Amino acid sequence: MKYIVIVGDGMADRPLKELGGRTPLQHASTPNMDRLASQSLYGAVRTVPEDMHPGSDVANLSILGYDPRKFYSGRAPLEAASIGVALEEGDVAFRCNLVTLKFNQDKTTAVMEDYSSGHITTEEARELIAEIGARLGSETISFYPGVSYRHLMIWSRGSAQVECVPPHDILGKDINDYLPVGEGEEVLRRLMRDSLDLLEGHPVNKERMRNGKNPGNCVWFWGQGRKPAIPTFREKYGIEGSLISAVDLTRGLGIYAGFTILSVPGMTGYLDTNYRGKADAALASLKETDFVYIHVESPDEAGHSGRWEDKIKAIEDFDRLVVGTVMEGAAALGDCRILLLPDHPTPVELRTHTGDPVPFVLYDSRDIRQNKGARFDEELAKRPDARPFEEGYRLMDFFIKGI
Repeated sequence: MKYIVIVGDGMADRPLKELGGRTPLQHASTPNMDRLASQSLYGAVRTVPEDMHPGSDVANLSILGYDPRKFYSGRAPLEAASIGVALEEGDVAFRCNLVTLKFNQDKTTAVMEDYSSGHITTEEARELIAEIGARLGSETISFYPGVSYRHLMIWSRGSAQVECVPPHDILGKDINDYLPVGEGEEVLRRLMRDSLDLLEGHPVNKERMRNGKNPGNCVWFWGQGRKPAIPTFREKYGIEGSLISAVDLTRGLGIYAGFTILSVPGMTGYLDTNYRGKADAALASLKETDFVYIHVESPDEAGHSGRWEDKIKAIEDFDRLVVGTVMEGAAALGDCRILLLPDHPTPVELRTHTGDPVPFVLYDSRDIRQNKGARFDEELAKRPDARPFEEGYRLMDFFIKGI
């Protein structure tokens, strides 16, 4: 048996008046996902426990079959694993975004203008992070470059008992209400203030502003945690697997789960990502292993941007180039199962995640269903015969073991 999991990050949404009361998923043309829905067992899964923050880290941990209440220790440690940073005892990893702050005229207040610095290029971002590391790093504070706006700070013997807010949750809001609070807040706030002085006048940012692009003028810390203790997927389910994603946190999850991490040229995590390349690489990996996890970030990024047009395009590209390619290739695999779902909703109107249950379909080549009129959208989870999974991590048990 071959197992394929396809995750459209943030694909679920809420009705929009601009779309006549439909969601982007309902409005988009998705013949391949709809075909899966018409042939599969389907239901609703709560990937984020009600008492936890609805992050992609928690949601994907749950989808992979790990109880977040037991195994979650923070987002940044997962990203550290992805970029090859080994955490020692006492280390606390922080996600370090390059963000755009917009100040008032006398620079007494600022709002979060852009959590991604206009999706700054990796090359530009590396120059900025190198400057931050050289000037603000110390024996206990280290900075590591990642991809685009997503980077890492490691605080040796640091504090994880501090409340930090994801920058994509506070777009357009005064940052003074969302600065780090708790043990160690003074260290983090000082680093953020000092980064402003270093970054605002940096040649990279001057050039970006000349070209009408948002500058990366401040670092923003969040998602902190210590090294987690996660059993491998082989230990849990007795099978080997691969994972493909452009996002460090998902790749980090894969590393802790013991997966082979696949790379594809042109994999960006945004609207221009190499969708088909991901699907082709995933199918090729099944010649060597029995399980593959395909994660596509672009619908989530479009949700955070607040642009429903971009979200529809991301969903349609995902359906045509990822789901369609996988379905075509799956015919040559023999017995296979396909699990398709969002990890969480990222409503365009809210521009951030919610923890609402999401629809899923579970296709089994040995048990083709006949679900007349079924489409893959949020309403699928509300149908009378939809199977509920209130504890999201149990869905993987059902997918692999049928229990």
